[in-house]
Amino acid sequence: MTYCKSPFEYSRRHSREVNVGGVAIGGTSPIAVQSMLTSDTMDTDACVAQTAALVDVGCQIVRITAPTKNDAANLGVIREALAAKGMRVALVADIHFKPEAAMEAAKWIDKVRINPGNFADKKKFQTKEYSAEEYEAEVRRTEEAFAPLVLECKRRGVAMRIGTNHGSLSDRILNYYGDTPLGMVESAMEFARVARKHGYHDLVFSMKASNPKVMIEAYRLLVAKLGEQGPDWNYPIHLGVTEAGEGEDGRIKSAIGIGALLHDGIGDTIRVSLTEDSPREIPVCRILIEQVSELARNQMDLSGLTLAEERDPFSYARRPADRVEIDGVGFGGEEPIRVVVSRGAWDELAGRIRPGSDVRPEGIYERIAPLELDPLQDFAPPEPGRMVTLSDACGANPIAGFRILAAKLHAMGARNPILLKDTFHVAPAGGDPSRALLASSTVLGALICDGIGDAIMIRRETNATAALKLAFNILQAAGSRSFKTDYVACPSCGRTLFDLQVVTARIKARTAHLKGVKIAIMGCIVNGPGEMADADFGYVGGAPGKINLYVGKTAVKFNIPETEAVDRLVDLIREHGKWRDPAPEESAVAK
Repeated sequence: MTYCKSPFEYSRRHSREVNVGGVAIGGTSPIAVQSMLTSDTMDTDACVAQTAALVDVGCQIVRITAPTKNDAANLGVIREALAAKGMRVALVADIHFKPEAAMEAAKWIDKVRINPGNFADKKKFQTKEYSAEEYEAEVRRTEEAFAPLVLECKRRGVAMRIGTNHGSLSDRILNYYGDTPLGMVESAMEFARVARKHGYHDLVFSMKASNPKVMIEAYRLLVAKLGEQGPDWNYPIHLGVTEAGEGEDGRIKSAIGIGALLHDGIGDTIRVSLTEDSPREIPVCRILIEQVSELARNQMDLSGLTLAEERDPFSYARRPADRVEIDGVGFGGEEPIRVVVSRGAWDELAGRIRPGSDVRPEGIYERIAPLELDPLQDFAPPEPGRMVTLSDACGANPIAGFRILAAKLHAMGARNPILLKDTFHVAPAGGDPSRALLASSTVLGALICDGIGDAIMIRRETNATAALKLAFNILQAAGSRSFKTDYVACPSCGRTLFDLQVVTARIKARTAHLKGVKIAIMGCIVNGPGEMADADFGYVGGAPGKINLYVGKTAVKFNIPETEAVDRLVDLIREHGKWRDPAPEESAVAK
């Protein structure tokens, strides 16, 4: 199976074009940017105001939740109000659980997003073994529920996104395929077959997850499976990391997943899901798209390269490397991915690091003295026990360059640990830190999710303290190391039952010192229990003003008043032995 033309050379995947309210997705059109409203769908004025704010910052497609048929009907009122203000923007209805809401929404919008995991199936986390006949009967039942929407969208010229979420796979899919990227892909393919059976092709696909590794694997597998079906299955792809969170963490996680796939040539429209005001998502989208555009403009000549990819791009496995010890620190083997700095950065940071701090440099580049190689030139197998990296003069972009290096080392049987650089051109002082953060996260995160790399070095960020923090944040977001509390926080929408930004800040203030604990903060139950499957604890909106608390994906406390819920969450963490009181300096940071 192949998911891109070449892992070593950028080439955008060819897809058919789907029109969404005048915005072309796929084909040769530029990658489109979109976002989602956070206001109540029945509050027309708020929806219009938020849409206007998004359009002002360059959003091309606006998604609005439609949890009920009444909400779906109000999409028509919103559309009329936008038209009265002279505002024309592509509108998408976000549907979960209610086929009747989807049918109503199709009257008023340009695209409907359905989630195969909950459109016709129920999710109760039940274990059941299906016979082939029972499974096929369930598939037929799903088709009966879905076909009317397909026919209505075809009749009205409305596009559709078949949007699978890792956190909301149906019990049927979970029992048959497991909680896997393959299950995500097969869930979407079932619905695609129904659409094609009725001659409907205005489809866009997505495979969202809060874990970038899962998200990358699922999208690659989807593209490969679509390709296996034939050339007319070349539907456009919508990219997104769901529940990415807020601030730097949300941007880093989004850049890893979205940026890696854009560099693979996959993606025709993107949404960055931040637990922030929606307009703040659009500049992040624009920067990620600009980065891949820059890559396309500066292609290296690989016409003479004959090299097979040695890794499995559909399943994560860290590249095998021999362990080496330098200055008492182990690199490679079973050691965690280490953070390396330059001698100058080490000297600058030496007096600032607290004893026992998890965030500290673990190696000095000049003392490690890695063997610098040009992957586009022939080189002899490096001597065992020597760390290797790419030469700054190699001419390759870092993602392609390190992939080529890893493949060549594999062909030689060499197991040298690899030190990753985020750039071969040391950034001058005074650059844009937001661009540096996204670029470093894309490059290093993509390679780490490929299983490549035993140490990383940040060079785009010139502030030594900020660069050190960014390196550890990238490792945490990629799921490679844990040095602080990990949060899964959904972006707000009209289904949200509490103020996500306020509550997220409140929970972080109480729990940010809990290294290695993962907490999910979810506005409603649509993706909540599923996306929390690998979280230790969950805080989920159950009803207006009421919160349900979870341990893993199991709800253990129900209908807690929101005013008490954070305290009860802390109590729950204590009950399960994962609480410790913050040290004085940790309390000061939290405040």
